[in-house]
Amino acid sequence: MREADETTRQKLADALRAEPATPSELATQLDLTPHAVVRHVEHVSRSVDGTDEQLLVAPPTCRDCGFDGYDDLLNLPSRCPECKSESIDEPTFTIE
Repeated sequence: MREADETTRQKLADALRAEPATPSELATQLDLTPHAVVRHVEHVSRSVDGTDEQLLVAPPTCRDCGFDGYDDLLNLPSRCPECKSESIDEPTFTIE
């Protein structure tokens, strides 16, 4: 399949197979918004379900207190629920 024929989700899955990335990094690479990337990652995770691959997610982490116990890993939290800091590292996605 030619690169121009690939869908956004196929390009996203290929990028995640190549190396781990944050939503912002993927957004820049694929010319999307970080929130659009997260929505596409949700669909990609369903696509790899039942195959020999899996989507792995390193959770978002608060840079101030280290909190990483977010309930929804496929999310871009704006504040830490523990210390209310807005200094949050984005989740990192990869497909292995």
